[in-house]
Amino acid sequence: MTTLTLSLWLAFLAMALAATFSPGPAVLLAVSTTLSLGARRTAYSSVGNALGVFLVSCVAVGGVGLLFEAWPPAFTVLKLAGAAYLAWLGVKQWRQGGQSDRTGLPGAASAPAPSSRAAVFRRGLLVACSNPKAILFFAAVFPQFMPPGRIDIVRFLLLSLTFVAASLVAQFSYVLLTATAGARVLSGRRMALLQRGTGLLFIGLAVSLAFT
Repeated sequence: MTTLTLSLWLAFLAMALAATFSPGPAVLLAVSTTLSLGARRTAYSSVGNALGVFLVSCVAVGGVGLLFEAWPPAFTVLKLAGAAYLAWLGVKQWRQGGQSDRTGLPGAASAPAPSSRAAVFRRGLLVACSNPKAILFFAAVFPQFMPPGRIDIVRFLLLSLTFVAASLVAQFSYVLLTATAGARVLSGRRMALLQRGTGLLFIGLAVSLAFT
C-alpha cells in the first residue's frame, strides 16, 4: 500500500467510529463522570482520554505491540494494572452512589475541589493508557494502512488524529445523551442506583480484562 486513498481513509474512519462508539472503559467513564460531575466537567475527562489514545497510538507504532508478542509477561503486567485501575474506579463509583442515596443529591457528599479538573483529566488519560487492548488494536490496524516496511509520519498523524476525533465524537455523544436523560428522569434514588450500576460495570470490565 503506497497511497492512502479516500476510500481507505473512510474505511479506517468506519473502524474508528465502530471502536469508539462500542461500550468500553472510556464510554463508561464518560457516562459515570457526567452523572457525578456534569457534562462540562466531563469534557476534561474526554480530552484526557483523547490524549491518552494518541499516546497509545504512538507507543503501539513504536513497537510495544511487538514487545508484547515477544515477551507475553509484559502484556500480562499491563493488563493486570489496567484491570486494577478499572476496579478502583468501580469501587469509587459504587461508594459515590451510596453517598447520593443518603443525601438525595448526586455527588453532594463528594463535591469536587477546585483542582478536580486536573484529576478528571488525569482519570481520562489513565483509562486510555491502561487499556492494553487499545495498544493491540493500533498494533494490528495501523500496519494495514501504513506503507510496507516504514512509518509514514504524515499518514500516522492523519490516522491517529482521525481516531482521536472519532473518540471525541463518541464521548461527547454519550455525554450529551447522559446529561439529557439525567436532567429529565434521574434524581435521588434512581441516580444512586445508576451510579452503583456503573460501578459494578467498571468492576465487571476489570474482571473481564484480567481473565481475557
